[in-house]
Amino acid sequence: MEGKRLTLTSITLDDKYTVNQGHVYMTGTQALVRLPMMQYQRDLKVGLNTGCYISGYRGSPLGGYDKALWQAKNFLDKHNIYFNPGVNEDLAATAVWGTQQIGLAGDTNFDGVFSIWYGKGPGVDRSMDVLKHANTAGSAKYGGVLALAGDDHICASSTLPHQSEYDFAAAHIPVLNPAGVQEFIDYGLFGWALSRYSGLWCSMVCIAETLDSSAIVSINPHRLQFVEPIDYKMPVNGLNIRWPDPPMDQESRLHELKHDAALAFTRANNIDKEIMGSGTNKKIGIVTTGKAYLDVRQALDEIGINDLEASKIGLGLYKVGMVWPLEPSRLKEFSQGLDEVLVVEEKRGLLEDQIKNILYDLKDEDRPVVTGKKDLTGNWQLKSAGEIDPSMIIKAISKRFGEIEGFKKANELVKKIKSNEAKISLISSNIAERSPYFCSGCPHNTSTKVPEGSRAIAGIGCHYMAQWMDRATESAHHMGGEGAGWIGQAPFVNTKHVFQNIGDGTYYHSGILAIRAAVAAKVNITYKILYNDAVAMTGGQPMDGPLSTEKITQQVAAEGVNKIAVVSDEPHKYPINNRFAPGVTIHHRDELDCVQREFRKIEGVSAIIYDQVCATEKRRRRKRGTLPKANWQVVINPHICEGCGDCGIASNCLSLHPLETELGRKRVIDQSSCNMDYSCIKGFCPSFVLIKGGKIKNKINTNSEEKPKLLPEPDKPDCDKPYSIYVTGIGGMGIVTLSAIIGISAKIDGKSATVLDKAGLAQKYGAVTSHIKIANDSNVLHAVRIANNAANLVLGADLIVSASPESIAKIEADTTKAIINSSQTVTGDFTRNPDINYS
Repeated sequence: MEGKRLTLTSITLDDKYTVNQGHVYMTGTQALVRLPMMQYQRDLKVGLNTGCYISGYRGSPLGGYDKALWQAKNFLDKHNIYFNPGVNEDLAATAVWGTQQIGLAGDTNFDGVFSIWYGKGPGVDRSMDVLKHANTAGSAKYGGVLALAGDDHICASSTLPHQSEYDFAAAHIPVLNPAGVQEFIDYGLFGWALSRYSGLWCSMVCIAETLDSSAIVSINPHRLQFVEPIDYKMPVNGLNIRWPDPPMDQESRLHELKHDAALAFTRANNIDKEIMGSGTNKKIGIVTTGKAYLDVRQALDEIGINDLEASKIGLGLYKVGMVWPLEPSRLKEFSQGLDEVLVVEEKRGLLEDQIKNILYDLKDEDRPVVTGKKDLTGNWQLKSAGEIDPSMIIKAISKRFGEIEGFKKANELVKKIKSNEAKISLISSNIAERSPYFCSGCPHNTSTKVPEGSRAIAGIGCHYMAQWMDRATESAHHMGGEGAGWIGQAPFVNTKHVFQNIGDGTYYHSGILAIRAAVAAKVNITYKILYNDAVAMTGGQPMDGPLSTEKITQQVAAEGVNKIAVVSDEPHKYPINNRFAPGVTIHHRDELDCVQREFRKIEGVSAIIYDQVCATEKRRRRKRGTLPKANWQVVINPHICEGCGDCGIASNCLSLHPLETELGRKRVIDQSSCNMDYSCIKGFCPSFVLIKGGKIKNKINTNSEEKPKLLPEPDKPDCDKPYSIYVTGIGGMGIVTLSAIIGISAKIDGKSATVLDKAGLAQKYGAVTSHIKIANDSNVLHAVRIANNAANLVLGADLIVSASPESIAKIEADTTKAIINSSQTVTGDFTRNPDINYS
């Protein structure tokens, strides 16, 4: 796609939800918000009165989906779209199952309800029971269900990496694997059409590489037309949900009819297609899907193989849209007569195993050799752990086809790749790491401390990070399992008591069941329920239902918890006639250590509810005017400060920065990031000054008469090939905003662009990077991630992230230009090591 140049007045931020023709700039998450609006418009055009129901539970990489849906509420309401987040994933899936049943009783004015269920990989795991039941029961004729699985392939913001395709296959749910933002739209619409036709739910893989990327997308809701297959005979009564429907009848229909219907529908609508090398001289084939497809295209670009060259050298490229069940007839047409097929896919070899099974019956002379995860000698070729990238694919191509004319450049690239990897490994051990950390003023800075001689078990949430803060915190469990592991340990260890951290979101999701189990098992454990009044881990969303400190005390008391205390930074906020459970004591957070020492002596289950608003959410509320601004400003007098670092030990706060002076290192408060928690003043130090009602003045020279110099117009790249900009920074710096500005500017300028924001836990002071590619034609934009040695420009807002092995790998010494911020921003290590030297 080559676009026309736009003007600032012809584009708005609402275009992604309002424009119905042409192209708009949007993220993968925003595409999933726009998707049901387009399905509603498609139904309306054919005279169907449908609604949409969306439910699930947030979790990276789908952590911001609910927030985006709330922000788009006005647009969703106009399209009969009802969003109701679930208390947890399996209950949300059950609600979605219910939407397919509305026609069974005839008590509705709607022709059908099409639905979306969403959940992080662990949410897919815990929902398998309902997913199997609901899919076996089926979808409605004018309904349909799209299940979105948020898979964190590299465990960037998870306790385990995930690959949900096998879960869905076990539940007999077809799996679609989109390669980018456009395919979230295209495959999503196809998924509902498939679900309606086959009576199956349909799932779609959602990874950070696609959800957190942005692109210019074709948005016409009627651009795609799906046809029903002519080679499949639909049963007289169809395949959709019905009642009554005995379980064995459901299973027979699922195994003997629905799978074939799904395959026929996929075949009729060309979801799997040959992309390259449709000539008769094909000898080599590559089969791939999803993100891996874009990585393959990037690898082929680097080798110098385009569509024309592929035909010359006998290379075919087959892109699979539905990875399970794999449609066999098109695959056989592509593979028959080839010498070899290389299967390139993320994680385990779901495609590879199916391909080998499908091609097994071909005649010997027609059946190609198939390799993928391992080569013919059983050695790893494309690893299943972690993720793959273009460099790995180039190595595999060199290994398999490097002696064939047209592929020989891969051999030279492998030498360069290995040389660069060796250089990076030499410097990586000496580079400081910017790990995520608690925000300034975070309640967990205080709440996750444990008394000397005790230990705590970590849980799901921001407080998980206490594990790398020297706080005697270890061995996290899955979400909702908090404390249950101790039930198994307790009879066999000498330790008599442990603390268990559990966030309020986890408590409401499923954690209260673990507390019930601990009470039933009569183990000695103190649950520290961390009530922050927001789901801070995924962006500060509100709780998924009514919850308060008072209610938590009542609930855990009713479960049989022996002793309950409430600890808060504002204990005076509770009214005298509060509704706490009988016997609950209230304490200031300064008393936490004493309370914990008392509670670890208690037999049975006890609970400490630590009540303090999330610091980042408190900052947002102050900016919006919903919370009064703090009256006191804290500064450090550098003439008195001796740089002992006790303030950092007391507060664990990253707004305390080093101040290098002639007399050595002292401390200064970064006022721009300070959240007015005041824990730093608890350090044993007389240098802190509290100023009431004061404001920090900006150092602006208003007396200068010198006019700003006009910058010369730069020489612009032609962008016939992608121009790659790699941006580094820290969570909260505005890196994602900057990348969005550049991306939308490219659209205004009539160019195509892709953007990938790699944040993970960056909002917690961790590293954030953006990969920006700009080109005249979208057809030359493949992998959204910038390949090693391929950055044209590096914009380094943070020195430590810019010097990381990942960032250094993007630089090509002869061609990359770099603009780096030379100032140093402290990492979390500074709170515990006041003399740390980053140079």
